[in-house]
Amino acid sequence: MELTNLLAPRPHVVPVGDNDVLIWGMTSRERLRRMAAAQDLPLSADETGTVLLANLDFVFAPGWLSNIAKWPGTVLTRDGVPVLAHVDSADRAEVADAILRGCPLPDRLKSIPFETYEGFVNEELRKRERPFVERLTPANVPIIERASYVGAYKGVTDVLTKYLWPEWAFALTKLAARVGLSPNGVTAIGTVLCVIATVAFWYGFFWTGLATGLVFMVLDTVDGKLARCTITSSKLGNAWDHGIDLVHPPFWWWAWATGCAAYGRPLTDRTFWLVIVAMLFGYVAQRIIEGVFILRAGMHIHVWRRFDSRFRLITARRNPNMVILFAFLLIQRPDWGIIAVAYWTMISLVVHLVRLLQALVKWSGGEPITSWLD
Repeated sequence: MELTNLLAPRPHVVPVGDNDVLIWGMTSRERLRRMAAAQDLPLSADETGTVLLANLDFVFAPGWLSNIAKWPGTVLTRDGVPVLAHVDSADRAEVADAILRGCPLPDRLKSIPFETYEGFVNEELRKRERPFVERLTPANVPIIERASYVGAYKGVTDVLTKYLWPEWAFALTKLAARVGLSPNGVTAIGTVLCVIATVAFWYGFFWTGLATGLVFMVLDTVDGKLARCTITSSKLGNAWDHGIDLVHPPFWWWAWATGCAAYGRPLTDRTFWLVIVAMLFGYVAQRIIEGVFILRAGMHIHVWRRFDSRFRLITARRNPNMVILFAFLLIQRPDWGIIAVAYWTMISLVVHLVRLLQALVKWSGGEPITSWLD
């Protein structure tokens, strides 16, 4: 469905009704305020121009607000009840009556029933989604919190984050929201654990490092989900979280290779430096390839074709690499583990390089590059 009208004025967000039921520790009015602020939409109680009327009896994914803001003359409904409407002053009173009293909507407005809407692509989270819309009642809070959590999850990611972390991270995200812990607070705890894991690896305490690193890796999922669910993302938080994610993996691999000596399985000098060079070069080169693809195609290389999304599950990034190290540590060969990670890093680099070259051939031939999710 293409209803985008880029020439439409930026509407004010106007809450309609009231609701004291809490979701992620906040009322629907506070949640709406945070969503509007995050999307640079003005919030007003008495605006008379073009407005987005939001029914506070419902909660909905932030994607609805950003999209309906582009679609003048449309009304999102759930079970026939208006939830979010982009209208001008002439229709405002009738739509407000439809929300508050169940009156019929003006025929000239285009209705978007949630039940039949196919959804849209979320570029940030690399997935096609049908964002949630739910009536906010005490009985529905668990359903809504899970729906908003699932909606905050990336569609294309590694195998651990996709299949192992979700329930652990969901429980911790709910706990953090209940106790008032901010996403930056979670990131701070994770940063400390990341440093402890690095030191443990360096001195050959691999099981201690893995246990500490496991908690850090789960918290690395929690901070982002908490920020999206409570709508408290910040530039500082994003820079801090992504900075830690970007910088720490090479230090972990170096520390692991060094710790093999303390563990009793030392690498030869030649093997040590071959491993380090392969892993550092492979890690940086893959990041460069991903950046070039984003600049050229405007999307992640991992969402180009279904193969790329599936390969992202196991590509040589931190979490899949930790699975390899864990497997070899089970047989008391951490040295073989770090060598295996070095080989897998180079194999992954070759795969990404081939995919970039294939994309360049298509671009040179004038063929567009689009995501299989579109």
